[in-house]
Amino acid sequence: MRILLTNDDGIHAPGLDVLEAIAREISDDIWICAPSEEMSGAGHSLTLTRPVRLRQHGERRFSVTGTPTDAVTMGLRKVMPDKPDLILSGVNRGANLADDITYSGTVSAALEGALAGVRSIALSQVYSHEAAGENVSFAAARGWGAKVLRPLVGMDFSERTLVNINFPAMPAEDVQGIRVVRQGFHDYGRGTLVESTDPRGFPYFWFGLEPIEHTPGHETDLEAVQDGFVAVTPLQLDLTHYASLDRLAERFKDGDGG
Repeated sequence: MRILLTNDDGIHAPGLDVLEAIAREISDDIWICAPSEEMSGAGHSLTLTRPVRLRQHGERRFSVTGTPTDAVTMGLRKVMPDKPDLILSGVNRGANLADDITYSGTVSAALEGALAGVRSIALSQVYSHEAAGENVSFAAARGWGAKVLRPLVGMDFSERTLVNINFPAMPAEDVQGIRVVRQGFHDYGRGTLVESTDPRGFPYFWFGLEPIEHTPGHETDLEAVQDGFVAVTPLQLDLTHYASLDRLAERFKDGDGG
């Protein structure tokens, strides 16, 4: 099985090393093409206004001066001799749960793979605020990554779908198991806006996050990881809200908007 690895934390991110170790439990045919620098929050953006450069770091290991979407595109079109059987994106440092997926470069890299017709999976390691920065532990991802992936590797994905995996913030031996759940909802309160002045006297702004309010119950990815489970969520590229089609069509039944 030929596997392409990518991420949004960059080619030198520790989570990418974790992903490679997980992938090698499944296959020896591993290729890597990731952003040259961290691109967290890049979403599904594509670089169009400047050239993208490709750099080789070793055998089958490349970086791209662009977004996670660029990295997947270059991996498929330039780096790999043939189309891969699987694309794995991650392991992201931090959660990609609920509405996070709309911002996530990790999930978007897998989304780009799905667009290309390749089975694609995003993997993220949740962490507590006390363990932020360089202290993030990937223990749950290391211990459970291959366990979660093996059943998915032998599964046919529906067209234009992908799978999003989140590992809870705890030692591997404390993980309760795997739970297949839907995407949740949470609200950052639109976050904080930190304003300050740089050493040259110019103002700058930094987006921050506030405590999260999220869905009640135990049916979504948010509650699954909170309860100590690995959350597995199928996602689809079709964003159409089908329930609104007939109501909208009724509004424009005359065809002239009047």
